Amino acid sequence: MAQHIIFITGAFVSHTTWDKWITYFSEEGFEVVAPPWPFKDAPAKTLREFQPEGAGLATLTLDELVNHYAAIAAALPEKPIVIGHSLGGLIAQILVNRGLASAGVGIHPVPPQGVFPYEFTFLRATWKLLGLFSSVKKTHMVSFNDFSRTFANGLPLQVQLSEYEKYAIPESRTVARGGLTKAAAVDFKKPHPPLLITAGGKDNLIPVHLIKRNFKRYNTPGSVTDYREFPESNHGILTHPSWKDEAVVIREWLSLVLSQ
Repeated sequence: MAQHIIFITGAFVSHTTWDKWITYFSEEGFEVVAPPWPFKDAPAKTLREFQPEGAGLATLTLDELVNHYAAIAAALPEKPIVIGHSLGGLIAQILVNRGLASAGVGIHPVPPQGVFPYEFTFLRATWKLLGLFSSVKKTHMVSFNDFSRTFANGLPLQVQLSEYEKYAIPESRTVARGGLTKAAAVDFKKPHPPLLITAGGKDNLIPVHLIKRNFKRYNTPGSVTDYREFPESNHGILTHPSWKDEAVVIREWLSLVLSQ
C-alpha cells in the first residue's frame, strides 16, 4: 500500500498551489491529497468574489482548521506524511506533535506560539491580516503590492500578476489571530516522528532567522528534527520555477527517514 501524503496550504493562497507537487510525488509512488481549507473549495476568482464577508471563512478559527486536517489524517488507513507551507507548515508541526503523522515537513513555516516573530518583514506582512482594529466578521484580501513583496519578490512583473490572479484569495482574520494563542502551541520537548523544516534565503515573509529559531526550539533526544535552507527560494516557492529544488530534497529526506 502506498504511503499517503497530505499537503496543507497556508494563508492567502489557493490549495491549487500544490498542483505540481501532487504530480511529482504521485509519480514517486505516493498517494497524495491536498484538501482545501473549509470554505475554500472553489477557484481563486470565485473566492475573491465572496470578499469581504467570506461566506463562513471569516469566522473560521485556527483550532477548527487544525482539527479539519487532523480528522483527514486520522481517517486514512495509516499515519500519513504531512507537508505544509507557511501557516500550513505550522499545522504540520502541530499534527506531528499530536502523533498523527509518520513524518512531517514544514516548508517556510509560520512559527508556533512561543517563537516570537520580531522581524520587521514578518510583522509588516501580517499586520493587515491580523487587523487588530478591524472586524473579524470580514475577511482580508491581500493586495497585489503585498503579494508581490511577500510571495513573488524577484519575479518579473507579468509573472507576479499571473500568480496573483491564479492563486490569491481572501483570508480569515480569526485564523491569523489564532496564531497568537495556545491553538498554535507545540510541545518542543515531546518525542515526535521525523520532522524537516525548510527556509528560503529570499523569503520576505518568514525570514531564515525566524525559521531557525523555530527549528532550534526542538530539544528531544531520540527524535529526528532536520533543517534545510535554500538560498534562492522566496515564500511563494510552491509555484515558482525552482519549486522542484525543494521538492526533490524533501523526497530524498523522506526516503532516508522512513527507511530507518
